[in-house]
Amino acid sequence: MVKMILDLDTGVDDALAIAYACASAEVDLIGITGTYGNVLMETGLKNASQLLDLFGRGEVPVYPGLDHASDKEDFEVQEVSALIHGKNGLGEVDLGDRPVKQGSENAVDFILKAAKDYGKDLKIVATGPMTNLAAAMDKDFDSLAQVGEIVIMGGALTVCGNVSPFAEANISQDPAAADKLFRSGLPVTMVGLDVTLRTLLTYKETQIWRDLGTEAGEKMADIVDYYIKSYEVTSPHLKGCALHDPLAVAVAVQEDLVDCLPLAMKVETEGESRGRTIGDNDRLNDPNPSVRVAVAVDVDRFLNEFMTRLTQHFKEH
Repeated sequence: MVKMILDLDTGVDDALAIAYACASAEVDLIGITGTYGNVLMETGLKNASQLLDLFGRGEVPVYPGLDHASDKEDFEVQEVSALIHGKNGLGEVDLGDRPVKQGSENAVDFILKAAKDYGKDLKIVATGPMTNLAAAMDKDFDSLAQVGEIVIMGGALTVCGNVSPFAEANISQDPAAADKLFRSGLPVTMVGLDVTLRTLLTYKETQIWRDLGTEAGEKMADIVDYYIKSYEVTSPHLKGCALHDPLAVAVAVQEDLVDCLPLAMKVETEGESRGRTIGDNDRLNDPNPSVRVAVAVDVDRFLNEFMTRLTQHFKEH
């Protein structure tokens, strides 16, 4: 069983990532750390805690992380994020007065303690900006280096970005933090737009959840339907919504879902191409690159796993 930490800016696809982790027998979810992006860090933390309760995992603690980029002093949610995820991050769906159980530590200290306690048995799945991970590297690199793997949802190597021709949204929030991670030598698997845009959910699947008649099924159907509607505005050619963040969790559980290219990576931090994830020319001959970039995905297998796991879990909650 994999010990897992989810580092999230909990919007809709992060909610699906939480659901995938909760629905996977291979995963021991030991905590969620909060970051900013789709919503303010505090909002995302509340969302994560209430979703855990909805999914029957209310005992899993959430930990507050950094609330702005490493090279900035504050953060404001972009209008496009509110369009895609709703102002509350969950498609304007109200989860009621479910409790918010916040851990006593901050996110960075929790990550470092878990890395020391569990070592190679720990996987960190980061689906927002890499700010918490960069801060953990700065504070105690040797402890963080004990983790088995860091899987990130972010970047675009073989396709265009989604916030600029060059940049993907998570990386663009804090390019310096992502660049630090890519250059660190830590074992990183990048699950970017190259593969996530191929994994799509439609109203057909959300209707399956709605028909379960359970609270979790109905709430998640409402949340994801909002997300699908936003894609009809922003990316009508896709004919569905991309399963960005849950694919990253799935890859942490079953790495053979994707084909990866080992490559020494960097992030461009200045100029027009700020946020671009690309191979580092200075390290192209590195015989053992620490980053694996997902460039192909078994779409049918992933979607089958996704629907089977989540539908069964929602059926029970």
